[in-house]
Amino acid sequence: MSSVREKANNRISALKSLLCVGLDSDPGKIPKIFFSYRNPVLEFNRAIIRATTDCAVAYKLNTAFYEARGVSGLRDMEETLTIIPESCMTIADAKRADIGNTSRMYARAFFEHLAFDAITVAPYMGFDSLEPFFAYEEKLVFVLCLTSNEGSKDFEEQPMADGKALYQAVLGKVAQWSKGGNGGVVVGATKSSQLEEIRQDAPGLFLLLPGVGAQGGSLEDAVNLGVDALRQSALINVSRALIYPSGSFASVDDYEEAVSIEAINIWDEMKRTL
Repeated sequence: MSSVREKANNRISALKSLLCVGLDSDPGKIPKIFFSYRNPVLEFNRAIIRATTDCAVAYKLNTAFYEARGVSGLRDMEETLTIIPESCMTIADAKRADIGNTSRMYARAFFEHLAFDAITVAPYMGFDSLEPFFAYEEKLVFVLCLTSNEGSKDFEEQPMADGKALYQAVLGKVAQWSKGGNGGVVVGATKSSQLEEIRQDAPGLFLLLPGVGAQGGSLEDAVNLGVDALRQSALINVSRALIYPSGSFASVDDYEEAVSIEAINIWDEMKRTL
């Protein structure tokens, strides 16, 4: 089995948590208290990690929020990886894929240079564009399958000649491509009606479930329908609803307390359902 998958499942079982914290760190949204620091985004991330480390299984960095700021943003991404506990999975939400030679460079960038545990990738170009990622058998590769956005109807949910939806074909392919359990799919938590069927059709895949919180997905459904037979192999990502709590904060400690309270509330609901 993928060592990353095993690490995540061990933490899921130990904590009774599926929480993945999304570090979509936008300088335009982070509290003003962090701008007293030389590096506001890094300190913002550090505060979130401190506030959630007792209940988080994974941290997902949406790379666009770092790449958009050029070299300084990339440095923040690298530095953030060094402060995430080793026991937690790190996910590059990068949605990469290209012709094989280019994908090999992407895989090296995210799995070797940055040393992420997992990455999100797009399936449109087929297996030769994803094989370089799956070649890292100790890692996890999350393939976009059925996403939570409205545009999922444009392609993902369109029926093919055999009557099955495109996302169902993607699901079957990822199950074939997975090496030693290193395959996974991204399924929007807002798609609870299809989530049960996806889990039944691909019992061996690891599921990454965004869409709980600001996007309105049901946390209870995501837990019950997303986990495998051992009540593992699923992560529920929460970003905006967790890292941007309402209200103003007089200090970093106040901000951390607000994030911690929200994280514990999510964790408590997960524990009740798991």
